[in-house]
Amino acid sequence: MLPTREEAKRLLQEGEYCNPGPWGNHSRIAGDCAQKIAQACGNLDSEKAYVLGLLHDIGRKFGIRHLGHVSDGYSYMMSLGYEEAARVCLTHSFPNQKLEDYVGKYDTTKEELTLIQNTLQKISFDEYDRLIQLCDALAGSEGVLDIEIRMADVRRRYGFYPEEKWKRNLALKKYFEEKIERNIYDVVKISGQK
Repeated sequence: MLPTREEAKRLLQEGEYCNPGPWGNHSRIAGDCAQKIAQACGNLDSEKAYVLGLLHDIGRKFGIRHLGHVSDGYSYMMSLGYEEAARVCLTHSFPNQKLEDYVGKYDTTKEELTLIQNTLQKISFDEYDRLIQLCDALAGSEGVLDIEIRMADVRRRYGFYPEEKWKRNLALKKYFEEKIERNIYDVVKISGQK
């Protein structure tokens, strides 16, 4: 099950009220990118893509956490009965489906870490998981960014960025460009472009 666009916007707004920060704009930009790419693909539901992009970081509602935002978002969406949104809250950080993909502090309890690991192992990624992973890598808080500039910024802020995750994000970009038969930036527009 998935919330409506209006409900997803309300949940994000409520989340920003609880924990203000740039993550809200990042989420909106990821949602916009997901909608546009899904429309260009032709075989994906652009409304679903938008909602999933909008809610992928909803776990940040619960405070400043790193890996903890993954389990917080998953558990929160599951508690509301939104299994598809819960899934993307978990999968968006792991394009290679490995815990080692995570960039940031491992600030989870043992139970939260086990939840993430066990759930991640059971999932077979679908087009929406891949799409939101790509959009997460494209979306800054001020607008759409060149994917390599965005990843370099994350590496600068955290001191590292796994090489396999870097390569996988570039492969996701290429995968969707082949699906839409054009450059991804022509669809989503990079910050500063009209």
